[in-house]
Parts: sequence; structure tokens; C-alpha cells
Amino acid sequence: MRIDLVAVVVKEYDPAIEFFTELLGFDLVEDSPSLTNDGRPKRWVVVRPPGAETGILLARADGERQDAAVGNQVAGRVGFFLQVDHFDTAYERMVSAGVEFVTSPRTEPYGRVAVFLDIAGNRWDLLGPA
Repeated sequence: MRIDLVAVVVKEYDPAIEFFTELLGFDLVEDSPSLTNDGRPKRWVVVRPPGAETGILLARADGERQDAAVGNQVAGRVGFFLQVDHFDTAYERMVSAGVEFVTSPRTEPYGRVAVFLDIAGNRWDLLGPA
């Protein structure tokens, strides 16, 4: 048993793909046309960190309820965790690429951590070894 995908609700597909692939360095695994339950066009877009098993389904918001969830999927808490082998290298690359960090790097008992925002405004921990 494993978790294959988690969904992140975004405003639009293409800027989200650009953020995850160009700024974070994820792979674009799939970008296929699809349909909503009532027949409207949508896309099945999956990104995944290189070498990871679990991917992210980029789901375009559809309607008021989903629009309200963009950037607030976990009620303002950190809800996503990106583990890297070389924290300082990843942090500097992400800062140079324009990723918005809302905390400075710090060392905790579990390792190095800094909080950043994805394109939708969701909070992520960048995590590395202590």
C-alpha cells in the first residue's frame, strides 16, 4: 500500500506547472486532457520530485468552494514537506529562482527547516539533515 498522489488546488495549470518544474525542479509526469463529471474540459496534471514515488495532482479550482481553498488547503498550517539531501544548496537555488520563503532557515532536532509558499500560497517545509 502507498499514497500515489496528493492534490494541490491551483488557480491555473500552466503557472503551477512552471512553479513546480522550473522553480522547485520537479518533473512533469503527465499533462493530459480530461473532462469534469459534467463534461467540461480539464487537465490531469501530475508533477513529482525526481526519484519520488508520491506525486502532486495539480487540480484547477472549479467553483467558489474550490476557489476559496486555493492557498489555504490546510487552514494556514504547513501542509507539505519537501525533504532534500543538501539543504543549503536547495535553499539557495530556490531563493535564486524566486521562491518566497516566509521563515529563515533554522536548525531543529529533526533537521534544517525553512517555510516557503507554493504558487497558490500553501505553506511548505523545506527539510534537510541537521
